[in-house]
Amino acid sequence: MLEGSAAPIAPGVVHSVPEDLQRRLITDSAVLEIWQGLTPLARNEWLCWIEDAKKMPTREKRLARLQTDLMAGKRRPCCWPGCAHRSKNGRA
Repeated sequence: MLEGSAAPIAPGVVHSVPEDLQRRLITDSAVLEIWQGLTPLARNEWLCWIEDAKKMPTREKRLARLQTDLMAGKRRPCCWPGCAHRSKNGRA
């Protein structure tokens, strides 16, 4: 958890929340509220999608898209086959 945040930011079932996403969530209370309301599996899909970016510009675009997609009511990243790091029961 970053300094200055009031409560822990909810992680996924396999992936933790990276610092760059923590900073974005802390600075946007509306997006943070939506994030905290997602299921652990849904958060995990977003986290894996962000972590899967191989280049920093792609990661930055995905971080920005996470914010706009959550505000638009989307619960998971579009066109993502799912986290390859978890088993069918949702755990590592």
